Amino acid sequence: MQQVLRLLIAAVAAVALVQFAGSVSAQAPVKQLKLTEKQIEGFIAAHKDMGAVAEKMEGDKPDPKVQAQLESIAKKFGFKDFNEYDEVASNIALVMAGIDPQTKAFTDPPTAIKREIDEITADKSMPEKERKQALEELAEAMKMAQPIQFSGNIELVKKYYDRLEPLLQ
Repeated sequence: MQQVLRLLIAAVAAVALVQFAGSVSAQAPVKQLKLTEKQIEGFIAAHKDMGAVAEKMEGDKPDPKVQAQLESIAKKFGFKDFNEYDEVASNIALVMAGIDPQTKAFTDPPTAIKREIDEITADKSMPEKERKQALEELAEAMKMAQPIQFSGNIELVKKYYDRLEPLLQ
C-alpha cells in the first residue's frame, strides 16, 4: 500500500508541475525519455530554486513572470527550457514511484498497482467503504500508470535514489 501511495503522490506531483507550467492537461501520459546523469544532477541542483518559485504560484493560470523565472532556472541548471526540466522531473518521478524504499527493488507501476488491487480485494478485514474508495483510487492510478520504456532509467535513478527521495516528498 505504501508503494502505491508513493506512486500516486509522485504521479500527482509530476502532473501538478506540468499544469503549473500550462503545458499539458492532467490526462496526458508522461513523455518518457532516456535520462542522463547530467539531467538527474541538473534536476537535483535546480530543485531548491524551482520549489521557491513554485511557492509563488497562485490559481490555475500561470503568471508570465513566474513562467519566465522557471525558464531561467531550467536554463541555469543545464536544461534547454522548462519543458525539458519538467519532462526529466516526470520521468524521475515515474521511476521513483516504482522503487521500494526499504529494498530499493523496482516494480513497474502497472504491476505494483495490480498487486495492490489484488491485496485490497483479498483483504476481508478492510471496511467495505474504505475498500471501495481504495479500489477506485487504484483504478484511477492504473489509467495513468505506464511501464518504463527505458530500463536504463531505473538503474540511473536507483544510483541517485538517496538524493532524489527527499526531493519528491
